[in-house]
Amino acid sequence: MGNNVSAKAMPDGEGSEPPLDGGKHKNHQHHKSSIQSSNGNNNASDIVVSNSNSNGGGNGNGSNNSLKVQSQTQTMTRSASGADVTEKHLTQLVPVERLADILKEQTSAKYGINGIVSDVFVSQVFPGYTDLGHRLFQLMHVNSKATTKHLGVVAFRQQCERFLGIMDDTKVLESYIKMYAQADNPDFIDKVGVTRLLHICYTIAMQHSGNAVLCRSINRTFESVTKSIFFSHDSLSLGFVCRWFEQNLIRPVLLVHKYCVHTLSTAYRGLEQQTQSCGLELQTPVIEQRNPFASADATDHNAPSVHMESLMPLSQAWLLAGALPPLYSKPRTITPPNSSNNSSAQSAVQIFKDKLSMMPSHWTLLYDSNEHGVGANRFLHHVLGYRGPTLVLLHTNDKQTYCIAAPSEWKETHLFVGSEGSCVIQLLPKFVILEKKPNILYLNTSIRGYPKGLRAGADPRKPIIAVDEHFENVDCKGIAAGLRSIEVWGCGDKSSRDVQLDIKKWQIKEAERQRTVKLTAADWMDHPDRYLLELGGRQNYNN
Repeated sequence: MGNNVSAKAMPDGEGSEPPLDGGKHKNHQHHKSSIQSSNGNNNASDIVVSNSNSNGGGNGNGSNNSLKVQSQTQTMTRSASGADVTEKHLTQLVPVERLADILKEQTSAKYGINGIVSDVFVSQVFPGYTDLGHRLFQLMHVNSKATTKHLGVVAFRQQCERFLGIMDDTKVLESYIKMYAQADNPDFIDKVGVTRLLHICYTIAMQHSGNAVLCRSINRTFESVTKSIFFSHDSLSLGFVCRWFEQNLIRPVLLVHKYCVHTLSTAYRGLEQQTQSCGLELQTPVIEQRNPFASADATDHNAPSVHMESLMPLSQAWLLAGALPPLYSKPRTITPPNSSNNSSAQSAVQIFKDKLSMMPSHWTLLYDSNEHGVGANRFLHHVLGYRGPTLVLLHTNDKQTYCIAAPSEWKETHLFVGSEGSCVIQLLPKFVILEKKPNILYLNTSIRGYPKGLRAGADPRKPIIAVDEHFENVDCKGIAAGLRSIEVWGCGDKSSRDVQLDIKKWQIKEAERQRTVKLTAADWMDHPDRYLLELGGRQNYNN
């Protein structure tokens, strides 16, 4: 007796891989003595067994002559390399399909494996960000539930399609927090994981905005975030950290996702041309203005100490740009490269526009107390008239740093003003958004009968931050401290600064004109200065 076993082949080269032991079984049926070959109702994993007796005996005398076989209709959910064989519609994305074929050929040539391994994926797709590439491949591997170290071509295409298809910002954030979770406890993430996530966000933002400068305050900036998240804990659940990032710092993570999506979608072009490419040209000049934060991060140790103690180092500017609403970090228009006819170049320019919003080059320093002097009149002179968003940074003697974000120009008034973009943030030693509401900003130095100074908070009687009228002391949540330095950064476009400078030029000319006033004899007779001179004993010569 011979048994003929026929089975439908696995899709796309997956037939050599055994199924997982956890396959589901259903619809058990007794096999009849004769099976019609024309039966086409078997599933992809149904096993059809036919009995043929060489002696021509058709009786049912025993198991050797007649087999009573159960046809098990098995629904095999996944292959060993992670392919979802129950998915009827495979990816239709041509870039992903081409990328998978290229990586499969290189893996087969280098390792002799019918699939895609992590080393080939990272070296060809993410050569500049190896840690990010390994973590992304590991995420795909875990989601595919593969039992092999490599991913099959079908599994890789399926996971890439699902990753590229994530549209919800919350889902995107959860994916990246999961990437940097603890290896031994994937449901928790520690300070090291969050720091690595922040570092890749910062690195990609810098290298794709033309500001690839080493910031010596980067560790302090990252530590302020980890202190705010973990407090005294060593690790926290993924859900808690996701909620914190969603409420405070989601935009830097979304930038990394844009980069990964663009890279996975365009990497095949460079590989087909035998050139390594991440999808974006890192050396493309996209910033016309010199980095305004470079003075705080210069490598020249002989630079004046006043610049070394700036309240806005490069890493701090990146963190604020990611936490504040987009109106503060809105980029300027970028001129496309010379090869404007190339569609890939145009798409790269569009990506660069998004990335520039995370590292603004248009911020300008309006007022620095270390350079312009401390006082209310100095603050008003350099800040009033700037018709654009501003950031007021306050640094106290006890090493606390706060930021008051104003979405519109400052004006002296007895009312609390400010639109939706108004917020108060503690920068150091912990990064905390203290309040984010409209009508929380207050500035008054001359109106009598009302509190004087600079204030920020929803409760006028108990503001979160209150600076006295002399700009010497600051009170934060009832804790008083001496005000060490103040910086005000303008976040508007170039025209906002030009308008402010034109107003100041007009004020200077008007002051000079008022200093030299020519009076006629008739005007002098009724002038108040004449009566003051007479009261002082000055003899009147105009009778």
